[in-house]
Amino acid sequence: MTAAAKTPRYYPAEDVKPAKATYKVKQNPPRVRKSITPGTVVILLAGRFRGKRVVCLKALESGLLLVSGPYKINGVPLRRVNQAYVIATSTKVDVSGVDVSSINDEYFSRAKDEKKEGEEEFFLGDAPKPAVVSDQRKADQQKVDAALLKAVSAVDMLEAYLAAQFTLTSGDKPHLMKFNNL
Repeated sequence: MTAAAKTPRYYPAEDVKPAKATYKVKQNPPRVRKSITPGTVVILLAGRFRGKRVVCLKALESGLLLVSGPYKINGVPLRRVNQAYVIATSTKVDVSGVDVSSINDEYFSRAKDEKKEGEEEFFLGDAPKPAVVSDQRKADQQKVDAALLKAVSAVDMLEAYLAAQFTLTSGDKPHLMKFNNL
């Protein structure tokens, strides 16, 4: 007998099932509505900046949209927004001069800070630290705003349009509205 054909001396009490081969399903990238393209002015419907008109800069890999106010016009910084919470208008801005290639989903990830585990730290419950905007974010915002403001100023009355809040009154029927302004 060879070593490979030798019978084992130990027999398990239960029959061990062989592990099944698992396959990782590759997710397709999320689709972005065809009405939302880079340069489209969209209206935010939810969140802190609801009712604001912002410019869509690009679609990120996660399917979220990268938008900016510009910050100088309506106070909306570079943000990620789910496309389900925006209304696309037919107003377009030329964003070919705006460089957002360095901004991706990791850009918005939070910095990990070390947490102390233990009973003392749990009961002390230090106050939450205020969010501090990093210098890199401020520099990126100014760089994007400079290029975006140049494109916005080229279109007549677009700056006032972006600064205006979108609201509905009791007589408005949003399902009948066409969002093709300017």
